Amino acid sequence: MTDQANAENGNTIKDPADWTTGDEPVTGAQESYLHTLAAEAHEDVPDELTKADASRKIDELQEKTGRGR
Repeated sequence: MTDQANAENGNTIKDPADWTTGDEPVTGAQESYLHTLAAEAHEDVPDELTKADASRKIDELQEKTGRGR
């Protein structure tokens, strides 16, 4: 979804660095999706990611695999 579409729908995209829970461990859903993207990109998933780190890595791998927004 584009930033404009998010704004029109009342959704706000917040930088992971600004998340209050960003330093918590990666969620199961994030970890699963990361492994899917990493397999497609022929990359390894770093160990012990935080939620914020995982979000940034997901964005990076989405771009690399063509699944980006």
